[in-house]
Amino acid sequence: MKNLSEKVQEFGLKKAISYLDSDPDKNIPKLLNWLEKFDKDGYYESAYNSTRMAIEQQNNWYKLIKSLYIDIDDGVRKKIFENFIINASILGVKRQNKSRKEHGCNVPWAILMDPTSACNLHCTGCWAAEYGNKLSMDFDTLDSIIKQGKELGTYMYIYSGGEPLVRKKDIIELCEKHNDCIFLAFTNATLIDEKFADEMLRVKNFIPAMSVEGFEEETDMRRGQGTYKAVIKAMDTLREKKLPFGFSTCYHSKNAEVIGSEEYFDKMIEKGCKFGWIFTYMPVGCDAVPELLATAEQREFMYYQVRNFRKTKSLFTLDFWNDGEYVEGCIAGGRRYLHINANGDVEPCAFIHYSNINIKENTLLEALKSPLFMQYKQNQPFNNNHLSPCPLLDNPGRLADMVEKSNAHSTDIINPEDVRDLSAKCLDAAKNWEPVSDKLWECSHGCCQCNK
Repeated sequence: MKNLSEKVQEFGLKKAISYLDSDPDKNIPKLLNWLEKFDKDGYYESAYNSTRMAIEQQNNWYKLIKSLYIDIDDGVRKKIFENFIINASILGVKRQNKSRKEHGCNVPWAILMDPTSACNLHCTGCWAAEYGNKLSMDFDTLDSIIKQGKELGTYMYIYSGGEPLVRKKDIIELCEKHNDCIFLAFTNATLIDEKFADEMLRVKNFIPAMSVEGFEEETDMRRGQGTYKAVIKAMDTLREKKLPFGFSTCYHSKNAEVIGSEEYFDKMIEKGCKFGWIFTYMPVGCDAVPELLATAEQREFMYYQVRNFRKTKSLFTLDFWNDGEYVEGCIAGGRRYLHINANGDVEPCAFIHYSNINIKENTLLEALKSPLFMQYKQNQPFNNNHLSPCPLLDNPGRLADMVEKSNAHSTDIINPEDVRDLSAKCLDAAKNWEPVSDKLWECSHGCCQCNK
C-alpha cells in the first residue's frame, strides 16, 4: 500500500500525466519538464533527452509515439501511461531502491511468473512441453506474489508458461484486482479471441507479446502447422479493438537471418506491433536441441540489425542478450527481474531452472535473500564485457559455481538436469562468441576503428 507521501506524489504525477491526453507535440515537452524536476537523481535523464530529440526531429521514435494516439484506445493509453510511468518507473523504482538498502538484497523491477505449465502447443526445444498440465499456481498464490511485490516497489508482472492464457479468467481477475499494475504475457496467441480482446479493453492494463518465430514456415516449424495464421488473426483482432501488443521472438540457427531481416520487422510493424522482445535459443531441458543454438556470426548479425533498425523503424525493441551493455550485464537474480515457475519455485531467470526456495512456503523477500539469489547479487556482472552477460551461455562455469555454492537444485520435476551437464552444452557457443563480443565491445567503446 502506498504511504501518504507516495499518494501525494501520485496525485501530482497523475495531474501532470493528463498532459498526455491530447496533442502530444505540444504537451509531451511540458510533461518532460515536469518529470525532470521531480526526478532529482536524474534517473531517467537519457529518456527525457531521447524523447525531446524524437519530437524535434520527427524521426522513427516520433512516429511510434504518435501511433500510440492514433492506434490505441484513449482509456487504455491513459491507464498504461499511469501504471507504467508513475507506478512502475517512478514511484516503484524509488521504493525498490529503498527496499534494496533496507534489506541488502536485489529487488526486481519486474516479476515473471507461470500461472500454469499447461500449453496447447508442443514446440520443438521448449522445456514447458515436458511438464504438460501437471503444475500450476492457484489464484491466491499469484495474488500474494503481486501483493508482496508491490510492498517492495514492483508494479510490472509478466506471465509465461506453459501458455498463460490457459488461465484467462484468473489473469483478467488479477488485472482488475491490481489495477495499479502493468501486466504482460508471453503467449502463443492462439487463445486470443474477440471475447478475450473485449476483456482486455475493459481492464486496460494487460498487454500480450505474441510469439512469432519468423514467417509462416519458420513459426510452424517449431510451433506446429497453422500457428502463424492464428497469431496473425490474433494481431488483427487486437488491432481492430485498438489494443496495444507486441511480438516475442527467439532466434536460433535455423531462423536468425529471417528474424533479423527488414521484411520481418516491417511485417510486425504493419500488423500493429509496438514493441518486440528478442531472445536467443537456450538449450534448457533434457529435450533441448543444442543444434538450434545460434552461431557467433548469427548473434553478431542480430546485434547490428537490431541497432540499425532502431534508427529507422517505429518499434521499441529489447534484445535480451545483445543489449547487456545498456543494463550493465545480467538483469536476472532479482537485479531487475526474477522468475517463479508453475510449481512455485523461485528461479533467478526464466532460462535458469535451479532454485533453493518455493513461494508457496516462503515470502518473496525470503527468496530474494536466499543463497542462490545472494550469489547472483555478489557475482553480477559476470563479465566486464557486458555483451557477454549470461552466466550460462557466455561465462562457462559461473552458473554451476553459484548453484553448487548455494545448494540449489534442478526444478525440472520430470528430468532433473545437472548444472554441469547443462553448462557443457554451451561451452562451444561461449568459446566462439568470446572473440566476437570482445571486438564488438571494443568498437562500441571507441577503442578501435570499425567501419560498422
